[in-house]
Amino acid sequence: MRIIARRTLRDFVDSLSGQKNQPAIKVALDAWFDEVRKARWTSTVDIKRRYATASIVTAERVVFNVKGNTCRLVVAVDFEKGIVWIKWIGTHQDYDRIDVTEVDYDG
Repeated sequence: MRIIARRTLRDFVDSLSGQKNQPAIKVALDAWFDEVRKARWTSTVDIKRRYATASIVTAERVVFNVKGNTCRLVVAVDFEKGIVWIKWIGTHQDYDRIDVTEVDYDG
């Protein structure tokens, strides 16, 4: 899958500078990025096979739990084109304040 854009993940990790869980979150996001980049998803079933805790919100909107649900990653997926768009990333607390179907990265 082609992931747009890794910079969003890097910016989020950078925003955690000085927090003790920053290194672990960076490792978790790097692992997610590498796995998804190599994946060839054709439907949400493929996502759930690999990420059982992922929440399928709509056919295109998926929420991943990162580092034991410390953070949430919201993406849009175009299965036909093989593209994953990062729409939002934040803490679990911040996630509770967004509309997952409407949120869009504004970085």
